Amino acid sequence: MSDASRLAYDAWHDRHDVDRDVDTPWHRLLFAHLDGARDLAGRRVLEIACGRGGLACRLARGVHSPAHLHAADFSASAVAKGRAHAREAGVRGLRWSVNDLHACGIQTGSFDTVISCESIEHLERPRVACEEFARILKPGGRLYLTTPNYLGPLGLYRAYARVKGTPYTEGGQPINRFMVLPRTCAWIRRAGLRIRTVDAVGHYVPWPGRPLQGISWLDSWRQLRWFALHSLVVAEKP
Repeated sequence: MSDASRLAYDAWHDRHDVDRDVDTPWHRLLFAHLDGARDLAGRRVLEIACGRGGLACRLARGVHSPAHLHAADFSASAVAKGRAHAREAGVRGLRWSVNDLHACGIQTGSFDTVISCESIEHLERPRVACEEFARILKPGGRLYLTTPNYLGPLGLYRAYARVKGTPYTEGGQPINRFMVLPRTCAWIRRAGLRIRTVDAVGHYVPWPGRPLQGISWLDSWRQLRWFALHSLVVAEKP
């Protein structure tokens, strides 16, 4: 990441607290699919783009205890908040580092499981990040990646906001890529990973000046997952 982007994200993380509840739609989607016995228990696990550490601490306290759990983010401010939260919560055995997904300093083939939530849409080169996920994984290892999917009403709303001159942002973040699920899957395949699961939830009706209105019953229609906002891809390294 550029120095300007790093400084902008340090300032953004400084303004926000740790997500202690870890109960966002994408976290719930992750835990619905995460195979703890296979991909956490006794494994080497990396959460990359860990933000302020709420998810990493939950994983460390979970029933399925990793042999090694490493949390990394390119924002030093985010990592500092994660470390402080772990100390406050009494979480042990969790390693923290500052690492850039564009050129990660982590050794090739060193992790059984890589988890990255709501990350690549906030990068300057998200396709490079997918290549790094594949490089870091051991053969047989799995990637759990969540990212927004704007192949639906929210995508149209983003276009409308841009035409109006008020670009849509995700919580005021400095970088907000326009992600669509088929392209996310294509990047993961081109990186050399085999996709095992694609899922998504969250169908919303945007209305200018009002909170998003969710239509929860549409989540049960599996064929509509390609148009839901909160997407998850599980992929495996051959």
